[in-house]
Amino acid sequence: MSERAKTTSGRRPRGTREETERELFQAVSRLLERDGVLSGITLREVAQEAGVNHGQIYQYFGTRRALVRAAISYLIDRHRDTDSHWDQPFTQRRIAMWQLALQNPELARLEALLALDGDEELHIFPEITRTRAALDRDLDAGTLPADADGEALHALTAATYLGYSIFREAFARDLGIPATELDARATAAFEQMVSALQRPVD
Repeated sequence: MSERAKTTSGRRPRGTREETERELFQAVSRLLERDGVLSGITLREVAQEAGVNHGQIYQYFGTRRALVRAAISYLIDRHRDTDSHWDQPFTQRRIAMWQLALQNPELARLEALLALDGDEELHIFPEITRTRAALDRDLDAGTLPADADGEALHALTAATYLGYSIFREAFARDLGIPATELDARATAAFEQMVSALQRPVD
């Protein structure tokens, strides 16, 4: 019997769909943290971990990819003040996303899992229309240089915080320092990097 099969949770009383989905998303995070990405995530195992009837998970999501995409959205919405986020200038928005990725490493792992699985419905920028509108405001307000490629900067800064979140422990091991120390130094460096982008070109 596998270790996963031994550690399954008992069934819990049926709650609302929102409560059930939250339990499932949290189960995805626990399985990923406990067993790693290479072990994979199956709908049945997630249902067992959450103590949910496996029929419900198929009814709600249908596929593993759909469940993982929903878990990603849950993690982002849970930790970001969506209304105020888009009103912030470029630097503050990117620093907020750096902090989100650093505090929730499972977010980057789940996105990487879908990307490596070839999921064409994965959207790293799920609100691209609002992103573009915010970038246009940045350019108009001069908080990004007039000749800046806002979309490319957005993509490259996302690659930075997602990549760091995935590799932070390996980076720290190779550098011979605690991951928490590297986090503080990397955060300062990221803030310095994105803040420099706000300076208008003479």
